[in-house]
Amino acid sequence: MDLENTKAQMRKGILEYCILSVISRGSSYSSDIINELKEAEVIVVEGTLYPLLTRLKNSGLLSYRWEESQQGPPRKYYELTVRGRNYLTDLDRSWNELVESVSMLRRK
Repeated sequence: MDLENTKAQMRKGILEYCILSVISRGSSYSSDIINELKEAEVIVVEGTLYPLLTRLKNSGLLSYRWEESQQGPPRKYYELTVRGRNYLTDLDRSWNELVESVSMLRRK
């Protein structure tokens, strides 16, 4: 078995949850999201992030607004919708249940 591949698959499985968690703290620009994920060692590249942000927006979980930038073209800032906040609350509950289940299995 390839440990790095398994770890990458685990990260992919929680990427949506991590992105929503980052955005839940306030309006977020895509490069800020990438930087936070990298700091947390949930490595993601722009080619992975943008399609996910689009899917989350199309699902009604995110909205965005354009903001002028002094350093170039306008920037798109993402925010959670009410539906997105509710969804994140459900994900929090599911995550806690999963962590508890895995912990219970590891203790046996």
